[in-house]
Amino acid sequence: MIVTIPEGISKPYSDTDGVFWVKSGADKRRVTSREEIQRMFQSMALVHADEIPINGTSCEDINKERFASFFSKQYGEQIDNINIPFNQLLVNLGLAKDNTQLNLAGLMLFSSNPQRHRPAFVVKAISFLGNEDTGNKYRDSEDIEGTLRDMYKGTISFLTRNLKHIQNGKNFNSTGDLEIPMEALEELVANMLLHRDYFISAPWRVFIFDNRIELISPGALPNNITIDNIRNGVSVIRNPLIISFATKETGIPYRGIGTGIRRSLAVIPSLELESDNERNLFIARIPRVQ
Repeated sequence: MIVTIPEGISKPYSDTDGVFWVKSGADKRRVTSREEIQRMFQSMALVHADEIPINGTSCEDINKERFASFFSKQYGEQIDNINIPFNQLLVNLGLAKDNTQLNLAGLMLFSSNPQRHRPAFVVKAISFLGNEDTGNKYRDSEDIEGTLRDMYKGTISFLTRNLKHIQNGKNFNSTGDLEIPMEALEELVANMLLHRDYFISAPWRVFIFDNRIELISPGALPNNITIDNIRNGVSVIRNPLIISFATKETGIPYRGIGTGIRRSLAVIPSLELESDNERNLFIARIPRVQ
């Protein structure tokens, strides 16, 4: 007897006792971790990590100079001329909740010190000697902190100072071309920062080896999205609030139309993409010319 059960449209499902179960090899296991339950709801767009209020924060954590610059460029007005309290303005824009706490989007986009409340959200960047991450010798390393814009700029800076420049027929006085096209680096770093799973308390990792570069983001691909899907321009927005601000004037060149990976593949056909479900990671691997 063969029983076929079609995939449901109202996931996740629990049993009659309200318990969630997941497959574990040939068996099943009970889900007890709050973070794993949150990710199950996130996969069905029932909850988003960037909307979650952050305990211990307040609207005083906002870098008002940075926020005022963004607001002026985006809306053409000075925040001092807005006839509502600053706290309410943040609530109206979806960056705070109930005039008291910032949510994750507000923290990561505009706060003065995001790592005070989320210390794991940093970029661990290392340029290794050789091709293995188990070695203890490296050329350069840096923990890159700050807002998403700060980490984007810091990561691009780390990559450009540790990659080679190639003359490509240019004259002696030219700095030459970066070995990896800047367009691809910008797209891949932006995707790494914006599309991670923020329910996972872990850093981003940027590893430079002699033969490759790895950009590692917490969180495997969500739902039923596959590597082939994203190679063909299919995308699922995991952090819609952060993405909505990233497409505006936030210092990260992100368009939000799902073509970043395709543009990167156009200039780096050898780009490798891996969704590691066991370790819950997404890896963009860029081969280097030896």
